[in-house]
Amino acid sequence: MKCIIVDDEPLAIEILESYAAKLDNLEIAGTFRNALAAFTFLQENTVDVIFLDIQMPRLSGIDFLKTLKDPPKVIFTTAFREYALEGFDLEVTDYLLKPISFERFLKAVAKVQSPQVTSPPPPPEPRDNYVYFKVDKKMIKTRIADILYIESIKDYVKVRTPDREIITQQKISYLEESLPRETFLRIHRSFIINVDRVDAYSATEIEIGKHSLPIGRNYKQDVLDTLSRNVF
Repeated sequence: MKCIIVDDEPLAIEILESYAAKLDNLEIAGTFRNALAAFTFLQENTVDVIFLDIQMPRLSGIDFLKTLKDPPKVIFTTAFREYALEGFDLEVTDYLLKPISFERFLKAVAKVQSPQVTSPPPPPEPRDNYVYFKVDKKMIKTRIADILYIESIKDYVKVRTPDREIITQQKISYLEESLPRETFLRIHRSFIINVDRVDAYSATEIEIGKHSLPIGRNYKQDVLDTLSRNVF
């Protein structure tokens, strides 16, 4: 079976490549850091399987899949459980949650080959709502509820939790789109906060524990409207 891997994280691609290399019946026809490049490739090439990340800049995996008229088998690979139901509505073969073990990878490949699989499997069982941040060559597991705020530092972001500080190479705009919008709020060009963690606020700043964060002029009205919903 020919497959392609579409994921904006190089480490995620490396892991899937290493797994695929162990299987004689799986051939990697290409790897792509964004969905648009994969779309161009598929205009002139056919494959049997796409290992597809969901949260990617420019075009998400879900939107990319919707553009394909006659898509091959698709296995979603993502750190975000909340997209499972939408993924299965698109009749994907499987939904792998990162970090992906080799055993789980094998099960997904077997589903592609199995003629008995006629409908998508049920969504994965509930788990703690967490994400992984890449730090050097490691993926750091972080519960979403533990994130106090996120600070942009050029091409990096600093993720602050009660007991640690995580610095990862990522754009703050990407995290703004990826994290739950009902919980996380952009208050400044350099800051995103967890609304549930706010201890106090004024017209100019947010207090989260011992941290005071500025409210940007362009974000002020949206921030005050959001936080004032629970004012009595």
